[in-house]
Amino acid sequence: MELILEPWPWYVSGTCIALILLVLTLLGKKFGMSSNLRTACAAMGAGKKVKFFDFNWQADKWNLLVVLGAIIGGYIGHNFLSSSKGVDLNPETVEELNNLGFTDAGKYYMPRELFDYDVFFDFKKMALLIIGGFLVGFGTRYAGGCTSGHAISGLSNLQLPSLIAVIGFFLGGLTMINFIFPLIF
Repeated sequence: MELILEPWPWYVSGTCIALILLVLTLLGKKFGMSSNLRTACAAMGAGKKVKFFDFNWQADKWNLLVVLGAIIGGYIGHNFLSSSKGVDLNPETVEELNNLGFTDAGKYYMPRELFDYDVFFDFKKMALLIIGGFLVGFGTRYAGGCTSGHAISGLSNLQLPSLIAVIGFFLGGLTMINFIFPLIF
């Protein structure tokens, strides 16, 4: 008998996120993955060279548990709570992805053409990752936080800058996938 695992329903995950944000709000804490990276860099001494990292990181060291939890949770989710079934995609979407060169569309959660080890040996893919990483890092700093910080924490606290940032994230994503991505592949 094969154990078939399904992703958690949205209402379970959403409730867990809401409870965590409620506790963080009551404790006067903010959530966001980019703040975790800032805390880690400050803890490793980056504040001696870059003013942005020169702050009392000990007050935010609880943030590092979020990173550890994301790593452990990702491992558990991938190895013990995921089916190997892949993603149910619309057949038209699969056809469009196949036309762009994604031969395993819908078979895996992450397209192997972008997230396999071969990417390190392909100049074009490596350049895309480096440029994309730079743009994400720049955008995160420029927007004053990352997508998780603005979309989850900022919106739940009814912050107008987070609403503007989230609208920008969606517009940027739609522009990328509909206009720029087809030109690249």
